[in-house]
Amino acid sequence: MFSIKRKYIWLLLLAFTFLAFAEDKPKNEDLRKVENKAFKEGEKLVYNIDYGFITAGIATMEIPKIKRISGRDAYHVQFEVVTVSGFDWLYKVRDRYETYIDVEGLFPWRFEQHIREGSYSRDFAAFFDQRKGKAKTSAGEYEIPLYVNDIVSALYYARTLNYSELKVNDKFHMQNFYKDKVYDLDVIYHGKETVEVPSGKFDCIVVEPLVQEGGLFKHEGDIIVWMTDDDLRVPVKVRTKILIGYVEAKLTNYEGLAGKLVSKE
Repeated sequence: MFSIKRKYIWLLLLAFTFLAFAEDKPKNEDLRKVENKAFKEGEKLVYNIDYGFITAGIATMEIPKIKRISGRDAYHVQFEVVTVSGFDWLYKVRDRYETYIDVEGLFPWRFEQHIREGSYSRDFAAFFDQRKGKAKTSAGEYEIPLYVNDIVSALYYARTLNYSELKVNDKFHMQNFYKDKVYDLDVIYHGKETVEVPSGKFDCIVVEPLVQEGGLFKHEGDIIVWMTDDDLRVPVKVRTKILIGYVEAKLTNYEGLAGKLVSKE
């Protein structure tokens, strides 16, 4: 049996433990909420990577599951690019990106980049403390603006934006953190176009993210993205300029979409 004095001490300790736990719990109510009809858990997009008339590789973008990170639900997005075996002898590519995008706010909590292209390699990882405005990497800690993006999370966020009232050359402004700096990442709207890819023929909106650093593939360069002109904003074609010419990613297969993707054929 506890004495009355010991009982009150025990209750006091219990109260302090509860308060300490409550202070450690993430305060989510101050973080933004963004409506998202474009994608969901289980989405998988597969692309042929064409260099001229040659299919040089395969790219896969998918959201295999939702995970908990920083006390929040996040889409675990994986993006991989690999060259086909017949192209490896010329220029072998094994690139992998991962990002954890907050389900409610559509901003990243963590980003990883692992580049293997020929003899070149690059690895980078960052944790984004969106509550404290800090990016933490192996090289140090850096100030970041609220809801800063990585290059992959920026693409997914761009899929949720409203393009219906834009005029050609209008811009959306975002910011991208990479290595040790925050870069402007404007997205220019170039209008509408119908494109045909292996998975069908689609009415699309055309955008150009002005990537300054941390782009997809080793070489930074111009990127043009064709996204379906519907709620899903599925990127069906991506053109990236490289040192000699450009490569194109064209949608071949898809599954787990947030709605029905309608082809014109």
